[in-house]
Amino acid sequence: MGILIALIILALAFLGAPVFSLIGGGALYLFWAAGIDSSAVIVEMLRLASLPALIAIPLFTFAGYVLAESRSPGRMLRLGAALFGFLPGGLAIAALCATAIFTAFTGASGVTIIALGGLLYPMLTKQGYPEKFTLGLITTTGSLGLLFPPSLPIILYGLIAKISIDSLFKAGLLPGLFLLAVLSVYALTVAKRAGIQKQSFSWVELKNAARENAWEIPLPFLIIGGIYRGFFTASEAASIMAFYVLITEVLIHRELSLLRDIPKIAVKSMMLVGAIFVVLGTALGFTNYLIDAQIPDQIFAWLHSFVASKVLFLVILNAFLLVINMVEIFSAIIIVVPIIAPIAMNYGIDPIHLGIIFLLNLEIGYMTPPLGLNLFLSSSRFDKKLPELYSATLSFWFILLGVLALVTYFPQLFFIKP
Repeated sequence: MGILIALIILALAFLGAPVFSLIGGGALYLFWAAGIDSSAVIVEMLRLASLPALIAIPLFTFAGYVLAESRSPGRMLRLGAALFGFLPGGLAIAALCATAIFTAFTGASGVTIIALGGLLYPMLTKQGYPEKFTLGLITTTGSLGLLFPPSLPIILYGLIAKISIDSLFKAGLLPGLFLLAVLSVYALTVAKRAGIQKQSFSWVELKNAARENAWEIPLPFLIIGGIYRGFFTASEAASIMAFYVLITEVLIHRELSLLRDIPKIAVKSMMLVGAIFVVLGTALGFTNYLIDAQIPDQIFAWLHSFVASKVLFLVILNAFLLVINMVEIFSAIIIVVPIIAPIAMNYGIDPIHLGIIFLLNLEIGYMTPPLGLNLFLSSSRFDKKLPELYSATLSFWFILLGVLALVTYFPQLFFIKP
């Protein structure tokens, strides 16, 4: 009977059934088969509403969508070009920094490639960057910045793994900055090889760009600095950011109308949040069954008989996470984390360290062939065939993989407890 149910769920998944219905249906069946009342699933859905940090998800998502719909992406890019344009590869470095911040605020929902890709592609190609490099950079930046607050995947991971979101924010900062630095060095190397001309530094342009971004510049320092200094929690930061962004874009820049644009943005952003919450609610019930049935312990006992080494386990874990995060993103956090977290702890891996490994894998999964979401978004946005994008992102993929290896096996370099 159990095998038949599993085959039915797989068939429905193949036919495109909603993820929440498959998880919820599977959870209801498992509890029924174990002789436990099905209300155990519903109770978990109700418990979701009482999680204090839950409010951060809709508020951060709404704020990110407001920024995306305004002219803020163009302003950020102009400031980045004014700051780094005098360096070899300066425009590419500016693109990396601007998109990383933008992705952190918008939650890597594909908005970065859509909103900034159209601006970056002609700018980079016009300055002489190879098209292959330009496509690879833009595709990579679609998920760059997931390790920076207020990244939505970090919040989701903290909720599911039941660990401090603030601690995850702090642990992700150095690996995220290091990744940006490594990619910037690569951009500088490509620019020198391609003979890209440096732009002359202009105090006037920097002053004008800074004045144009006067209200956006304090935002990262306010949100990230406030969380790191302990002035407020992630939930409080979400409230502050949503209010700040709304006032800035509606009343100060006046690029969005409170009556015409904001309701549409709210609906669009809450559709994403609603989808996440529905999956999250049903997954908590499913997770409850896994814990009650001691499934992670059984998997660990079986795995430990073949893999006794922590190092080898981490190799297998990274390979597994790359495949899972390539195929499914938010669902991967919700479904996979409750299984792998207890197993990793049995191998002596710190929960925060595991979280950073998972999130970095998520960044790479977005651009991993053949199913990475960023690849499909870039293909649609720039009308390029997927094999062309596989080739364009290969160098970036190996760079991110190298950083993942360092974070996995040398966490002390980033002040993360191993």
